[in-house]
Amino acid sequence: MSYLSISSSSKPHRSFVWFICVLLSFCALNTYGKIVLTVPEQVSLSPDMPTQKLSISWLGGAATTFDLIILRTEFNETVFYDTVSAIVNHDSGRHQWNWTSVEPLECTSLSVKVRSRDGQATSGWSETQILQGRDLPINPDIQVYPKSRTIPVGANTTFCCIMGEGKFFKGISYGNKAMDVTRLSRRTYATTAFHQGPSQTSGANILCTSTIKNDLSGVVVFVGYPPLLKDFACETRDLITAVCQWKEARNTLLYGKRRTRYSLNKRNCNDSSQLTCSLPRWDRNLTLVAENPLGRYSLSDSAELSHRVCPVAPVEVDAPDDGINAWNATVQWQWTYSSYSSLALVCQVELDNSGLKTKRVFTGVGLQSAFLSDLHPDEEYSVRVHCGAQKNFWKWGFWSKPFSFTTKTYVPDAPDVWMWMNKDNTGLVVWKLLTRQQSHGHITGYEVTLWNPEENLQHTEVVPPDTHSVRVNLTQMSSFSSDATVIATVIAKSYKGASPTASVPLRSNDVEPPNSSRTVYTNSGFSLFWQRNDSSSCSYVVEWYDASCAADCPVEWLRVAAGSTNVSIESANFQPGVRYNFSLKSCPSDSLQLMERWQGYTQELVPSSPVHLRISRDYSSVILTWEEIPLVDRRGFLLGYNVYINNGSQLTLLANLSDLGMRKYAVKGLSEGVYKFTVKAYTSAGEDTGATVSITMEPRAEGLILEMLATLGIVTILLLTVTFICFKKRKWVKKAFYPDIPEPKLPTDWSRTQGPLDIKPARHSMVHIVEKPERDSSKEMLVVIPEEDEDYDGQGIEDESVDTDEPLALRYYNQVVDDRPIRPRFPDSSVSSASSLDSAHTDVTYTGIQTSGSSLVFQPDPQGSCGDGSASFGDGAGGYRPQMNPKPLSDEMGLDSPEPFLEPQVSSSGGYKPQTSWHLDSPTEACDRSSLAPSLGSPTSIASTQFLLPDGEEHAEEKRQLSSAAATWFSNLLSSTKP
Repeated sequence: MSYLSISSSSKPHRSFVWFICVLLSFCALNTYGKIVLTVPEQVSLSPDMPTQKLSISWLGGAATTFDLIILRTEFNETVFYDTVSAIVNHDSGRHQWNWTSVEPLECTSLSVKVRSRDGQATSGWSETQILQGRDLPINPDIQVYPKSRTIPVGANTTFCCIMGEGKFFKGISYGNKAMDVTRLSRRTYATTAFHQGPSQTSGANILCTSTIKNDLSGVVVFVGYPPLLKDFACETRDLITAVCQWKEARNTLLYGKRRTRYSLNKRNCNDSSQLTCSLPRWDRNLTLVAENPLGRYSLSDSAELSHRVCPVAPVEVDAPDDGINAWNATVQWQWTYSSYSSLALVCQVELDNSGLKTKRVFTGVGLQSAFLSDLHPDEEYSVRVHCGAQKNFWKWGFWSKPFSFTTKTYVPDAPDVWMWMNKDNTGLVVWKLLTRQQSHGHITGYEVTLWNPEENLQHTEVVPPDTHSVRVNLTQMSSFSSDATVIATVIAKSYKGASPTASVPLRSNDVEPPNSSRTVYTNSGFSLFWQRNDSSSCSYVVEWYDASCAADCPVEWLRVAAGSTNVSIESANFQPGVRYNFSLKSCPSDSLQLMERWQGYTQELVPSSPVHLRISRDYSSVILTWEEIPLVDRRGFLLGYNVYINNGSQLTLLANLSDLGMRKYAVKGLSEGVYKFTVKAYTSAGEDTGATVSITMEPRAEGLILEMLATLGIVTILLLTVTFICFKKRKWVKKAFYPDIPEPKLPTDWSRTQGPLDIKPARHSMVHIVEKPERDSSKEMLVVIPEEDEDYDGQGIEDESVDTDEPLALRYYNQVVDDRPIRPRFPDSSVSSASSLDSAHTDVTYTGIQTSGSSLVFQPDPQGSCGDGSASFGDGAGGYRPQMNPKPLSDEMGLDSPEPFLEPQVSSSGGYKPQTSWHLDSPTEACDRSSLAPSLGSPTSIASTQFLLPDGEEHAEEKRQLSSAAATWFSNLLSSTKP
């Protein structure tokens, strides 16, 4: 530093210049000193492991701010780097700054360096100071930090796990939850639990495990709340000491050595578990402090001692020897502290009688007794007492122990008497059994007296104590009349004496009651209303009973004060679905008068039984009738009836009858069939199950008779009409339905005398011989051939016109046994006859019976053959020709038939031989049955159907076999000839 000397002999202006120069020099030196910053020295580290705080201090460095850097030593990772303002200790000259670590300080080693900063100017870094962690190779076990930490609810806490040397990390779990981890060093791993919830009483477990089974370590942390209090107040009980009480606004969830501890005016409260604390003397200002590992809370109270008096419980509560009577009692008690003798007190005596509690208030200085009046005889009571300061009342003190006593007995109260009278002058005298409060002791019995004041007749009866009714018969009073009055009196008796007399007049119930109105049941019972009678000062009685009861009904009643106009009736005996009759009667103890009646249900239900349904028929209508449902089964006010037609699975409503008097319904216009009908009664609760009947609609007998008679009349008229018309048109009817049968026409004169048989065939009755080269003996048949005109010499003639009045001839072929088939004939009959002479086997054709009808006219086959050409028609009428040594036809004279006709074998001898053997044609052999008329199997007379040539004996067996078929054929033939 330079030193300047100023001469006093210098000139004034020169001195001023020098002064400015010196001042500038000092400013320059000072500026140079600020720029040059010293490096902090003697850096010191002081850790606080439970709070995870690191206190860093150093010397030197005139700067006000410092740069501070904290690194994880092993990985050289920066944990903190910032410019801070340090606090200077003027005594030691050291700068100090505190840092709180997120991770526990035990987790890993930390390196700390500091440098001075003045604006942008900084000094060099101090020497590195290392805070050694617990992750050293010399520790072989697993370590978890922090240990036994108490944490507030909602905080975030970082836990680290240090693995032992040579072990491999597996994971960290918080409770049962696996956590995400971060590696801090070669052997250290960390995890953070965010927003931690309250832990259990035993705390929350944090476990660190290695890859080796059962190799783990852990810590327990407790998560809870700091203390929070309310309702702190102090009082005095002995007028000297102070007793303070409070409540916890919330549970801290911390127990044991972490629980909350309390102090009152810096005096520890040993009995703080009850949240009370005492001081030996009253202090006007009182302060309560609560503290636990998570925080501290305090409350204060201030009051005068006389304003906070809370008396203790009275002791030795009892009654004097003569203090208990039938209607009152005196109780007394003592005080623990003598100071109460000068204290004005107000006390409550709680009286408990069979669960019914009442409180009575008494006052006085040093109060020690109370007189209890209006008690009931023979009743058990229990009393207890508590008191408070009459002046500057704070609150009621503590209750004493209960004291029980029983009052003395007394004569019973008069019973409540009523009656029920039947229409036959019999009935019941009823009364309500006395309660314990009314009996005033044990009841020994009841005395019932019937008294006729006019005749001075009296009848007395004593009944047991559990009896509450007596039957009466007014006719037993010999002089009783309808105008007389009989009074029933009832007296209850006990060991103390008889009760006052209760009476009720008995009158015959011969007056018809007024119309009943309906009443509705509500939560308060049946509400009954009536008009007030200002001229009457009598009281009322409301009686009620089951409306379905007819005699000796269990009646209930309620007495109502005079001048009342309404009452609500409630009873434990009320049942749903039961109709109750209510009657209002005035002057119950003098002359009863029925004022009004009501009916009601507590709850209406559907009827319990259906109607009794009957059905009848009136022609096409059905009449349904039913009876009224009994009152006991209605269970509600009937609103009407529904009539249904029952279709099995569905009910169809026919009518709704809201008129209860209408119990009849007619269903009209029903046709025949089966019908079912159902009738249901309904109340406000709904319909009953219904009654069902069925009926079958059948035609009535009268209707059937009328229909039959009408039908017979119509048929008779029709028959008469048809008969009359037929009589008028009889000629036309006869001609249309029964024409005349023409007479047969004879070709010759049959009136000649009997002579030899002329075998010469007549016209239209010729026998044609048809030669057949082959014949089948097993087959016979009828064929129709056209007739030919021949002369007596057998010569053919010219065709003539056919007389339409004469039908074609029916010819019969009696086939001779021949194995050859039938050959067709040639049109020329002469040629045919000549050729037939050369044949050994012939077919003989017989004429059939001539008929006068047209039913036997046969049409010839349009093809000229019968399917196979075995037969043909001639041109003229044929005659009868006997068989004369028939020979077989030559092959060239006829055509072969694909189905030959077989004829029976005949003798080869010559001469005439009549047919003694014949057969019916087989029905199955005819080719066209519709064109063939049936013919007899033998030549017959024109005027007779009898056989001319009877069967021979050699063919008897064949005749017997064919007799049934022949008979049938003959019947058919006769039937066909009818007009």
